Amino acid sequence: MSKIFTPTNQIRLTNVAIVRLKKGGKRFEIACYRNKVVSWRNKLEKDIDEVLQTHTVFTNVSKGQVAKKEDLVKVFGKDDQTEICKEILDKGELQVSDKERQSQIESLFKDIATTVADKCVNPETKRPYPVSIIEKAMKDIHFSVNVNRNAKQQALDVIQLLKKEIPLERAQMRIRIILTGKDARKTKEKVVKFAMSVEEENWDSGTANIICLIDPGNFRNLDEIIRTETKGSGQLELLNLKEMIEGDQAL
Repeated sequence: MSKIFTPTNQIRLTNVAIVRLKKGGKRFEIACYRNKVVSWRNKLEKDIDEVLQTHTVFTNVSKGQVAKKEDLVKVFGKDDQTEICKEILDKGELQVSDKERQSQIESLFKDIATTVADKCVNPETKRPYPVSIIEKAMKDIHFSVNVNRNAKQQALDVIQLLKKEIPLERAQMRIRIILTGKDARKTKEKVVKFAMSVEEENWDSGTANIICLIDPGNFRNLDEIIRTETKGSGQLELLNLKEMIEGDQAL
């Protein structure tokens, strides 16, 4: 009985997620594990071996057709398969079925709404909105999900859009600032500009103890100013991540 010959330029793979990149007039594809592509792009997965089924560049994964070395060099300027796979992974388009794409969009839409509900409150009541209300508001403004961006990134966009439609603001962060030394009062004038409101301000022997509410987006800038101005002697302490009234929202 004669042996079946399998061409060396063909590799058969099953149950794969395909990422495709068109470059230099040619099509290149890589075979990945499902659910790992988005994790890699969001920098949650850092091990390339967990993402790629094989460190091989294809012209057609479904048919098992491997890209020619000369084409890789001509288009990518190199023949390092792993490095080319990474470029395709970062810049290529994830190929999914219509059913998979719809499921992915619905899941991401809910994740975005949940993130917005978790970060924001109704400024009139200081209560968080139910996720269902945020979802309805997103549908009312016809928000379109981008499957190539994570929920947190898109939630920040949604917050700005929804502010035009419903009473909405970022839940404030309560912090304590401690300033010492001869420049304490000068530094204090700079840091309170970041405060939405100052709840307490006490001075004892030249040391300031300030409790205030800030927008969470200002936390890093405030921390940098305090460390720079006080040369490390100042302190910034997070007391409450969100200033809101918990409980059921009255609708």
